[in-house]
Amino acid sequence: MRSLRLALPSLNGLFTFEAAARCGTFGRAATELNVTPAAVSRMIARLEEHVGAPLFERLPGGIVLTEEGRILYDALSRSFSGIETALREIEDRRTGLETVTLSVSTGFTTHWIMPNLAAFKQAFPGVELRFQLITKALGGPVNDVDLGMRFVDAADDRHEATYIMPELLLPICSPGYSDGGSISDARGKAATVINLSEAQPDWSDLFFPGAGAASPSSLIFSDYAVVVQAALLGQGVALGWLNVAAHWLRTGALVPVGNRIMVTGRHCQFLRTRERRDRPIVRAVRDWIIGRLREDLTEIDRLYPDLGLAERL
Repeated sequence: MRSLRLALPSLNGLFTFEAAARCGTFGRAATELNVTPAAVSRMIARLEEHVGAPLFERLPGGIVLTEEGRILYDALSRSFSGIETALREIEDRRTGLETVTLSVSTGFTTHWIMPNLAAFKQAFPGVELRFQLITKALGGPVNDVDLGMRFVDAADDRHEATYIMPELLLPICSPGYSDGGSISDARGKAATVINLSEAQPDWSDLFFPGAGAASPSSLIFSDYAVVVQAALLGQGVALGWLNVAAHWLRTGALVPVGNRIMVTGRHCQFLRTRERRDRPIVRAVRDWIIGRLREDLTEIDRLYPDLGLAERL
């Protein structure tokens, strides 16, 4: 077997390959690296010659990793993430701050993290939160972050999972919209339904039959943070993911419409890659968020006992 030093290609080749795989085209990788697409293509060709296998399928619309390319990309992603984490910890030691990076939805960040940020700062004055924000359905790898909120069943070989809550859905609106009588108990045709365009799965028809199609009585947004904001502003009835809307339901800024609630069978969990160093501060932040969310759910159950929330958790 060749020594590791001889087996490794140039670092420039590895950086170029990682950028191309992540960007999906040589052109976008070239823009990121401030070189020409031809230079990227030549570097990738040299790397493929070095490893003795094609790393990409060249297609008219872009590039796709081969099986060999996927093996190399997965290893590089973990390695680069580990280097980035080490450099960040060195910087943290120099500044006296600790950083925790979260991969969460824009909805959760806007409507739960932000209202609880003052309490978080009081509990963790020396911690800086950084965010990898997801505007669409929760998904994607958590290699580059400390914690990722995802809907998964359990831990796996690469990820540690910490249970947060079941996925719970209920129709929600502002108190003013409900009191105005324009929703007809949220069952009449007068209701304006606020929908998420790319919900995965799309649960909207379970509460609002036919609301998935655009109509004069519906508002459709691609970002769930905007869906909740529209409900807060009294624009209609929204499908409420309880892990996002819990703070507003607890404070009364939003209210349930009727007593309907649905347990989807999916599970909201925090994921952490096992390759990433297990830092005590990450565990402390994770437990604080989960504990605070559960306090919200306890108070919501007290305010709206007819929902039967306690027995569903």
